Amino acid sequence: MVSPELSSAIAEFGEPRGYLAAASIGLPPRRAVEALTADLAAWAAADRDPQGYDPVIAATRASYADLVNVPASSVAIGSQSSVLTSLVAAAVPEGAEVLLVDGDFSSIEFPFLQRPGVRVRAVPLEELADAVTDETWIVVFSLVQSATGRVADTAAILEAAQRHGAYTFCDTTQAAGVLPVDASPFDVTVCHAYKWLCAPRGVAFLTVSERMLPLLTPTQAGWYAGDDVWSSCYGPAMNLAHDARRFDVSPAWQAWIGAEQSIGLFAGLDIDEVWRRASGLGDALCDALGVPQQHQAIVTWPDPTGADLARLTAAGIRASGRAGRVRAAFHLWNDESDVAAVVAAVR
Repeated sequence: MVSPELSSAIAEFGEPRGYLAAASIGLPPRRAVEALTADLAAWAAADRDPQGYDPVIAATRASYADLVNVPASSVAIGSQSSVLTSLVAAAVPEGAEVLLVDGDFSSIEFPFLQRPGVRVRAVPLEELADAVTDETWIVVFSLVQSATGRVADTAAILEAAQRHGAYTFCDTTQAAGVLPVDASPFDVTVCHAYKWLCAPRGVAFLTVSERMLPLLTPTQAGWYAGDDVWSSCYGPAMNLAHDARRFDVSPAWQAWIGAEQSIGLFAGLDIDEVWRRASGLGDALCDALGVPQQHQAIVTWPDPTGADLARLTAAGIRASGRAGRVRAAFHLWNDESDVAAVVAAVR
């Protein structure tokens, strides 16, 4: 049985049969489209001003904070995962070790690889917890791997990091909105909201723990990082926010109009119910294809020539290919008919 809340949320997306590409780009709920359309009309009618977007930003930040179980004061806003990750990469001490996952998404790896004087080590996801040592300054990984959909063993990683005194950095871009996310145990999390949270591209979040906050330098500080935003438009006097807002990047206003609606929608759902639905469809597809169940919302299988992806595309099914594998991503709008359509296309 689907709860009334989830049923109502599903209805926001119409009938996107065959859309299995939330891991690449989410779909906007009806309320986000309506809000964006109204905002564009107001802008065209000269009925918009920058200050009018402030309540939208505040509401979206609060919804995201609720979704990932941290206070809003721990949440900074930005536009891209790599930009927010760069703040953390800049804080790594000279000679310190950064432990990465082999094959993880480049936006959380390249900023660390660009740091001179930092030792970077990459290991397979299943070896990550065991690879943490006393030399490790920070462990960097995605909660859900982009290429394979594999879910990290966060309990083991957190335990190992605590035992060795390492900081933790978790990218939740492929998780938030479909898999329950608790950002509070991590020192840093980043999330770009245009995938499973179904927001417009250009809306990203950084969460920072109390112990990590003083280690980060707001090198990208601008007027929106000010304690009083509208009194911070001109320098050189600088009075930045005392909490995570000091890392804010000024928002792309229209994107946040849509994000307020999308993230507010997911913040009001039982995400565990969303995960059971999505991963259950994933397992149903595995059964139908005769491959071991993956217990994931993202189901992948080998497709080195791209033949299966081409068959799906020809059948009107939107999926994706990554690292020589087909990637079929089930979200709340999908149902059993999508499983049947995939099987019919590839068989």
